[in-house]
Amino acid sequence: MSAAREQRTVLVPEGLAGERVDAALARMFGLSRTRAAELVADGLVLVDGVAVSKSERVHEGAMLDVTIPQTGNPVEVVPEVVEGINIVHDDEAIVVIDKPVGVAVHPSPGWTGPTVVGHLAGAGFRISTSGASERQGIVQRLDVGTSGVMVIAKSEQAYSVLKNAFRRRAVDKIYHALVQGHPDPLRGTIDAPIARHPKSDWKFTVRADGKASITHYDTLEAHRFASLLEVKLETGRTHQIRVHMAALKHPCVGDPLYGADPVLARRVGLDRQWLHATRLGFEHPASGDYVEFASPYPDDLQRALDVIRDAH
Repeated sequence: MSAAREQRTVLVPEGLAGERVDAALARMFGLSRTRAAELVADGLVLVDGVAVSKSERVHEGAMLDVTIPQTGNPVEVVPEVVEGINIVHDDEAIVVIDKPVGVAVHPSPGWTGPTVVGHLAGAGFRISTSGASERQGIVQRLDVGTSGVMVIAKSEQAYSVLKNAFRRRAVDKIYHALVQGHPDPLRGTIDAPIARHPKSDWKFTVRADGKASITHYDTLEAHRFASLLEVKLETGRTHQIRVHMAALKHPCVGDPLYGADPVLARRVGLDRQWLHATRLGFEHPASGDYVEFASPYPDDLQRALDVIRDAH
């Protein structure tokens, strides 16, 4: 019996035109760059019906046919200490981490890169909560391409209290985002439902039949090409900030999936969206005290922001 395979066919969006095949694959399917390169090398990726090398560039509208073999259990937790994950706080109920870019929160089909759950297992943290083993303790998520502070529940009681707090919108989730142009007004609220994109299962969009999604933003700095925003999430939809800012025609810098300018991304040296979870505040599930944790900008985002600040 042959191993299970997943077949997917997608069209390359304008924002990824000119990218290498492996980079475009990684961005569109949430694969690690290494895994994407392996699929190309194994002849499992066709561009407009033709096998290509990983360094070839894709053009807008090109048809990507991808076959992804399922190796072993796609959601098995592999204990592995991940370089770059910082422990911000640790006690009997919770562990708060600073997640670097390129790390998924938990294993999923198609993702073979590092995960937060795998790191905690490898580093000897005991997470004992109900639910699927690959998602134990997970009460919130950050995209692979988004860095910053997040909390994981270690005990069953903490898991249920935190899950409920997120559901009640009683958690303060503060992000900083560098977006193209200048939002008008400079501060505001985006109340627009989000659903899966009808043509791309790896993208989301504002749609009347979507889930209620509310984003508050405030401009911290306005520069020639971009603005630094402080964003407070009331809801927590997948890609929420990226989708909402794109809907305002102010996509996150470095986010071609949602319409960002690839020329500006190259100019500031980014190969991911400028989006960082800077602060997280909530009532501690054991003590009931309000606690807040913070994460500084990582080097790549700080460098990009410096370039924008210096642009005249």
